[in-house]
Amino acid sequence: MGDLDYGTDAEQVTRIAEQVRSTRDRGVEVAVVVGAGNIYRGLQAAARGMDRATGDYMGMLATVLNALTLQDALEKVGEHTRVMSAIDVKEVAEPYIRRRAMRHLEKGRVVIFAAGTGNPFFTTDTAAALRALEIRAEAILMAKNRVEGVYDADPASNPDARFIPELSHREAIEQDLKVMDSTALSLCMDNDLPIYVFNMADERNIDRIVSGERVGTLVSNGPAR
Repeated sequence: MGDLDYGTDAEQVTRIAEQVRSTRDRGVEVAVVVGAGNIYRGLQAAARGMDRATGDYMGMLATVLNALTLQDALEKVGEHTRVMSAIDVKEVAEPYIRRRAMRHLEKGRVVIFAAGTGNPFFTTDTAAALRALEIRAEAILMAKNRVEGVYDADPASNPDARFIPELSHREAIEQDLKVMDSTALSLCMDNDLPIYVFNMADERNIDRIVSGERVGTLVSNGPAR
């Protein structure tokens, strides 16, 4: 959204695409799970009082719009990209098939996973954890908006909020730290998948994490990798 109340800021999308490109230039395989807060925020009034499942399907369709936007930006910076959707929209995206997604990654393409898990009552956090495990990802990089990582309170409303550089999945769940929803955290914990929570506003952060630097907060079951 950038500084918009809702919608898409083209400059922000381009910045994200360029960060993904610089990561790909290192030979790293990259898959992206997109949310839809920027679109759904504009639909909140219409969705008020709506059936939960219907609202979730609206959110999934909104992630397809974001996936296509990001795909266009990535291709403009020279990255071969595939959008794979958990909901059938074959005119604009491939259906999600695990083996095909892994093949795209092996061929050096950026894969964008759209429409969450394809099921209501599951967040895009859970979709990120599920897809990461399915494609055997080494880590999840969870981008935050102008927040350096995980805090023990909301730093936007509490100036005394304490930054937490490292914690376990179980601690995040037990302390209700809003890193991810509990379903996603449980998946990561049970499968020993680390999560790096970082500030997306700093364009160097993804590259620094990939390079092995400690950036933001590491959520894991054990020592830093």
